[in-house]
Amino acid sequence: MVERIERDVARFRDIVKGKIKQNLRKFITNTELIGRQGKTIVSIPVPQIEIPHFTYQWRYVGGVGQGEGEEGEILWFEGQEGEGQRGAGFLPGFHPVEVEITLEELVELLGEELELPRLEPKSYGQMQSEKPRYKSIRRVGPESLRYFKRTFRQALKRQMLSGTYDHENPVIIPIHDDFRYRSFEYEPQPESKAVIFFMMDVSGSMGDEQKEIVRITAFWIDQWIRRHYRGVERRYIVHDAAAREVPEELFYRLRESGGTKISSAYKLCAKFIDEYYPTTEWNIYAFHFSDGDNWEEDDAEAFEVLDEKLLPQVNLFGYGQVHSHWGTGRFLHDLADEFSGDFENLRLTEIRSKDYILDAIRNLLGKQPNSEPFRQRPQSGRA
Repeated sequence: MVERIERDVARFRDIVKGKIKQNLRKFITNTELIGRQGKTIVSIPVPQIEIPHFTYQWRYVGGVGQGEGEEGEILWFEGQEGEGQRGAGFLPGFHPVEVEITLEELVELLGEELELPRLEPKSYGQMQSEKPRYKSIRRVGPESLRYFKRTFRQALKRQMLSGTYDHENPVIIPIHDDFRYRSFEYEPQPESKAVIFFMMDVSGSMGDEQKEIVRITAFWIDQWIRRHYRGVERRYIVHDAAAREVPEELFYRLRESGGTKISSAYKLCAKFIDEYYPTTEWNIYAFHFSDGDNWEEDDAEAFEVLDEKLLPQVNLFGYGQVHSHWGTGRFLHDLADEFSGDFENLRLTEIRSKDYILDAIRNLLGKQPNSEPFRQRPQSGRA
């Protein structure tokens, strides 16, 4: 009975996962999902899913085609609006079912849907953890760790030495002194550590809509990287004409009115890497979000920092350009021209709206995307 219940529960969870996959784009871009996310569990409203339920007294229910009405008469359309009537109605409404799923399962579904490759650590730090390995044998131990093969081998050896082994009747009977047990020893194993740098342009051309897109995209990037590393640090850098580090809660709300120098953020990121995150011990991921509006004379300096300091050191550098009516959108195309095919760890993407977030995550974390479409420049002039 218990096995049948567990089998039904597993089948129901597969149905839930299938429904979530069908509406994954809607769930991933839902800011309410991020807001009400608990420590490990998220609640997702899944429409049109039938919950298993008991039905009683079938013998008192009419069969197919029985009851009032003529053949072919349409009685009711599901979801159809009617003229209505005054007063309260008596029919139940249709409500989506809230199902609970772990955040890890949701991230796994995201990876399956986008076909994201597993992130391979490039560096292992000096910090080590002890992992037990069963590599020795002892004469004492719990029965759950009894090594039966070695126990019977020891019993056979004892009976042959004592002359009690009968070749005609080869029966081996272990005694307590023959018992052998598996035993473990702790072995040090290096642990991989990771740091994520999130950088964002907070100049006047980046509005609330653009920052909301960055917030959602950064959240799922963060969750995917955390899935592959035990210890993950995050640093948040904002910039207009100058860059500075801010707490996470301020990162998505801050707005400045100055100009834009992207190189200032890249220099600060490179400084943090040199001072705190040696590449021999840390796996480094850096993501920059902007509307593509940069002071033209700053491009060369930004490219120099990328080429000489950031790209040679990081596991992955991603640039996401968020569409803005006030930004020129040129920096993405300048990057594609400058570094086309030079670095495999450079990923570029354009996020025109929330509908493009899933595609942006695929471009930033998936297999090497084709940068050729970004080399086609917009026709408007540079600001």
